[in-house]
Amino acid sequence: MKKTQTEHLEKMPIGKLIMKFYWPAFVGVIANSLYNIIDRIFIGQGVGADALSGITSVFPIMIIIMAFGMLIGMGGSVKLSIFLGEKKMDKAEKVLGNVLLLVFIISILMGILGFAIKQPMLEIFGATETTMNYANDYLNIILYGLVFQMVGFSMNSAIRSEGNAKIAMYSMLIAAGINIPLDWLFIMKFGWGVKGAAWATIISMAVLALWVLIHFRSKRCVVPLKWSRIKYDPFIVKSIIAIGMAPFFMQIANSFVQGVYNTQLIKYGGDLAVGAFGIIMSVVILIIMSIIALNMASQPIIGYNYGARNIDRVKQTLKLGMIAATVLAVISWILLEAFPSPIIRLFNSESELLHEYGVTGLRIFIIMLPVVGFQIVISNYFQSVGKAKIAAFLSLLRQVIVLMPLLFIFPSYWGLNGIWMASPTADLISAIIASLLMIREWKKSLSSSKNSVIN
Repeated sequence: MKKTQTEHLEKMPIGKLIMKFYWPAFVGVIANSLYNIIDRIFIGQGVGADALSGITSVFPIMIIIMAFGMLIGMGGSVKLSIFLGEKKMDKAEKVLGNVLLLVFIISILMGILGFAIKQPMLEIFGATETTMNYANDYLNIILYGLVFQMVGFSMNSAIRSEGNAKIAMYSMLIAAGINIPLDWLFIMKFGWGVKGAAWATIISMAVLALWVLIHFRSKRCVVPLKWSRIKYDPFIVKSIIAIGMAPFFMQIANSFVQGVYNTQLIKYGGDLAVGAFGIIMSVVILIIMSIIALNMASQPIIGYNYGARNIDRVKQTLKLGMIAATVLAVISWILLEAFPSPIIRLFNSESELLHEYGVTGLRIFIIMLPVVGFQIVISNYFQSVGKAKIAAFLSLLRQVIVLMPLLFIFPSYWGLNGIWMASPTADLISAIIASLLMIREWKKSLSSSKNSVIN
């Protein structure tokens, strides 16, 4: 890390520093989130409600694909940063080469396996006789273009880890900027349906893959991609996988939860309930990613000052992060509770039942949204200071430990509304536990003096 950057982390006013890091992160993650949202809007308006439900059943599989991308991308990025910090450029180049090698190997294996088991997978994740053709048409094309998605995501993470945050942001803007007009062209003009949405996604990801590869062969990069370094190194591969396992398993758990949601929604509400859930998640993910961008901005500030024992700056960053996240969540909650109908109709304006499910589901689903922001920041704090086990526990607490049982218990009493109620209940319980852990941590660590050794 350059001296000016460390000086900023140590001396720049915290509020100004957070905003400096926030906007590139925000633009990048929002652009990345637009893929599924734009696909769903065009599919819902241009194809229909059943097609929207079919695409929602593919979403857990897309999360699994993302999990493997995170396994390689995040694991490789951490190793890349470490070697750069140690001035070991040779090893950094080897990491980059092994990331690309792993991407190609895993993409091929996942593609073969995906085609072999796609039918039972789609059935498990909620595709029915009515929606199976839509889901199958979409997934077929996605699997063909798997390598582009994996290369784009994994190598863009490496761009961010070498300190080129703005270039990583431009990467996602370019991909989203291609995806949007292609969705309109292929679905609304050419009438290709869900296949058009899939082709738009794959073409935009192919451009992203080409963009990131060109970057690592250009003078802008810090770590150049050398073909001689694309050689299997068991030590580096093992370390990449070891570091990437935590986010990988969290994404796999998320995929499983999405699958349970879909199957329970089919049982208690039918195909259109699944479509409504897809719309709700599209909206909520924008809010969550906005808060995650805040985490991305806060993480280097907390991590650096925690290591430097500048405890006052750690406390200030944490406070501002929690306040900003809560403000974001509350404003979003007010807007969504006030205008659920036009939001649902943005995705589909024909099906009244889909609209009814969507409006009711959205209002119930986000009841506890105001308490979501600060607990995401708390989880990020524990991750930033090296307490990964607590961070992983907090992440899994809501998604698996609390939410999963509720998805089976609540519908038996309240039907479809019980499924919508499971999420805010899990949010509330998780927020209470996160707060208790943070209070304990605050008393134990953050109240200590600047000169004390924090373990």
